[in-house]
Amino acid sequence: MDGEAAGTPELRPARAPQDFHFYPMDLYDPEDRLHLFPEEHLQTGREVQAEMSSEPKGAAPRDLEEDVEELVHLYALGDGSEWDAELVDGSSPHLEVWEQRPRMAGAHRDWRLGAEAEAGDRGCAGWGAPAPSRDLREAYRYSHGRASEEYECYVIPEEEDEDEAALVFCVTCKAPVRALEVSDEHREHEVTPLSKALESAKDEIHKNMFKLEKQIIEMENFANHLEEVFITVEENFGRQEQNFESHYNEILETLAQKYEEKIQALGEKKKAKLETLYGQLVSCGENLDTCKELMENIEEMCHEEKVDFIKDAVAMADRLGKFLNTETDVEISAQPDFEDQTLDFSDVEQLMGSINTIPAPSAPVINPQTPNSATGSSVRVCWSLYSDDTVESYQLSYRPMQDSLPGKDPEEFTMTVKETYCSVTNLMPNTQYEFWVTAQNRTGPSPASECVVYMTAPSPPIIKSKEIQSCEEAALICWESGNLNPVDSYTVELTQAETPEPSGVTESVVGIPTCESLVQLHPRQSYTVYVRALNVGGPSARSEPVTIYTTGSSFHLNEHTCHPWLTISEDGLTVVRSERKTLAKEPLPSNTRFTRCVAVMGNLIPIRGRHYWEVEVDERVDYTVGVAFEDVPKQDDLGANCLSWCMRHRFASSRHKYEFLHNKMTPDIRITVSPRKIGILLDYENSKLSFFNVDISQHLYTFSCQFYCFVHPCFSLEKPGCLKIHNGIAMPKHVAFY
Repeated sequence: MDGEAAGTPELRPARAPQDFHFYPMDLYDPEDRLHLFPEEHLQTGREVQAEMSSEPKGAAPRDLEEDVEELVHLYALGDGSEWDAELVDGSSPHLEVWEQRPRMAGAHRDWRLGAEAEAGDRGCAGWGAPAPSRDLREAYRYSHGRASEEYECYVIPEEEDEDEAALVFCVTCKAPVRALEVSDEHREHEVTPLSKALESAKDEIHKNMFKLEKQIIEMENFANHLEEVFITVEENFGRQEQNFESHYNEILETLAQKYEEKIQALGEKKKAKLETLYGQLVSCGENLDTCKELMENIEEMCHEEKVDFIKDAVAMADRLGKFLNTETDVEISAQPDFEDQTLDFSDVEQLMGSINTIPAPSAPVINPQTPNSATGSSVRVCWSLYSDDTVESYQLSYRPMQDSLPGKDPEEFTMTVKETYCSVTNLMPNTQYEFWVTAQNRTGPSPASECVVYMTAPSPPIIKSKEIQSCEEAALICWESGNLNPVDSYTVELTQAETPEPSGVTESVVGIPTCESLVQLHPRQSYTVYVRALNVGGPSARSEPVTIYTTGSSFHLNEHTCHPWLTISEDGLTVVRSERKTLAKEPLPSNTRFTRCVAVMGNLIPIRGRHYWEVEVDERVDYTVGVAFEDVPKQDDLGANCLSWCMRHRFASSRHKYEFLHNKMTPDIRITVSPRKIGILLDYENSKLSFFNVDISQHLYTFSCQFYCFVHPCFSLEKPGCLKIHNGIAMPKHVAFY
């Protein structure tokens, strides 16, 4: 059956028309058209019909009932009560078609082959057959009016894809609808293609599955933690039980030993008392006997003659005197009651006290500082303790490790906590602190732990907005640390102002060792820049934000190179030479500051590419603009050496003179229209320096330069006046295509 099913095309359930009715008789064709079952079953059907027609009328109910049950079992017709009733009456019209019903339960395995043999339009698998495969799970069932499972039929679909294509998903109703119904009931509802809704539902299910998996992992971790706690508690109580049993056994042994010792001592005292009393009893008996004898002797003497009495009386008197002079102990040397015996139970009490006495805890162990566990003013300290120790509280002490004054130790602070962790606040940023901890219970404190150094996070850096340089492709960001102690590194965070979430970080540069960073950016964008400082304690808070633009090259004038006669404006883009400055004496030579040439340099970003800026000039002012290497001699004029390229203007007697100087050489060029705004294009890629008249979009001159390193813009005023620099602007079209 599996081999045959594998070779047949897959059939899908289809939607049947509502007015379609199917009767059991329609399922069968004449015998000459359909031969799906063995002949023996056909013969069986004929024999049954013949036997039924030949049976006596009186025996019909019993025989027909047995035959119906046999046929039901043979053809898998289910409950045959209806057929039984018809056959009993003898009026069933279905007897005529028994020959045309060569069906059996085993024949259902060939239902696909039968469907292919019948031109594909019948789509029926058999009378009363169950769904032969998963493809027909949702097939429609039709019967001839009796609503019985015996007459079910599966309609095989042929155009399911077209039906699915006609469906769309209504997001508002959360149900699939036909595309034709969208214009009526779902006109104002949000609809989407069924495939897209399916993908969305799958994505939502995947997200929920991911959340469930995450929750399962968390619950498993929690269960593992509970199991560890359970095992620890069980072990601790087991040890405590062993300790209690050992102590009680020791106490019982001590009490038994005490009992034996006391019993033995009491027996010895009893024996000694009894011996003493017996001796006294014997002595008393002897004295009584002596008294009786003397009394008898005296009575006998009284009956004697006077001469004999006198003789015997003298002897008796001596004897009686001796007896009377003998001291007789009439005091009982042993009392009948034993005196109170004070038992020494000090050792037993000590053992009993040891059971209820908790030993002092051992020294805790402070954990090393974990990354990102501190802020600029707080730090989280954690420690651990042996599981056998009982602790009521902890004493956490700390002190800063800063250099203190001679003879004065740093101040110490102490906190009492219940847990094995503590967040210490009100600390100095980027500072190392020494921590140690002791554990306490009612017995006493533990020894102090070893000292461990924790460090707070740094203070936020301070961005130098005036020293930021940028171009269309990058920006050089400079800042101050803001901390006395050095930090490990810095992180630059950038956020595009055009993004929907301004608070999100678009780009970041981490692990910067110095206080400046060259960051690659996208052209014609505005960025908000933040800087963080990092150390072992964690990152600092964000610095104050600074906005930069990548619409063009942007730079500021360097005050450290400025001639003393020049003044730079607060925005760093205007240089002025006044009248009073010219009277001051010439400054001393310097390697960084211009001394003879009254000039100043600009800090242009060191990026290979194209840089453009403009200079607004006065036609009656003598000025020089151009570029120069950083190590250009500060005593020479611009253009007087091979390290500078410039355009110089001289005004005398209403005449303008323009020179393009490099190494004291200038070409023979005449400029008829005096520029009021000069555009300068520095092209590293093509090794060119070009000058333009911005007002009339005129190219003035181009140097072919060999730049072995980066150059800087230079500006000079030989007479009082001012130059105003425009940078951070987009390159004009006549310059961009030059």
